[in-house]
Amino acid sequence: MRADRLTSKLQSALADAQSLAIGKDHSQIEHVHLLLALIDQQGGSVKPLLMQLGFNLTTLHGELSRMLDLLPEVKNPTGDIQPSQNLIRILNLADKKAQQDNDQFISSETVLLMMMEDRGELGKLLNNQGVSKQALENAIKNIRGGESINDANAEDNRNSLSKYTIDLTERAEQGKLDPVIGRDDEIRRTIQVLQRRTKNNPV
Repeated sequence: MRADRLTSKLQSALADAQSLAIGKDHSQIEHVHLLLALIDQQGGSVKPLLMQLGFNLTTLHGELSRMLDLLPEVKNPTGDIQPSQNLIRILNLADKKAQQDNDQFISSETVLLMMMEDRGELGKLLNNQGVSKQALENAIKNIRGGESINDANAEDNRNSLSKYTIDLTERAEQGKLDPVIGRDDEIRRTIQVLQRRTKNNPV
């Protein structure tokens, strides 16, 4: 697998995974490091995708952290760290899947899909969340809109909407919206606009 075939977001996540492994004195970069990095990545595609599918991110993050804590630590780290065989296998499978999908670049969501096929503890953890691999594949197709990954910045471009807009639904769920009590004028004006649009565009 060639590093220049990874999207910029996936390259960044791999760098974060390496930093995480070094910080914990681990001898290798594991697929668990990478998945945690993908979930924590700002503006990445994996976290919103998992949320959309109904994954319990709090539980998932906690279990991944537990798996990291069980990895052996190097007593006298030299800073020399390499990808594990598990991680290399996942990336190679993602490479193969990308080629099958006519993608010029390997994306983060393709790597996530291959992680769900993992026969080890990571794969079991993902599949025990109650979401099937097929559901993930369908969700990936939806966010791609039928397009192939032909640009290293494809994930950044796809997430541009979240960069320049505000997700009011997410803010409401987090309790970050101002209460509407005492804002009768704004509510009335909103209803008038909606009624006008309904009249002009009847269903």
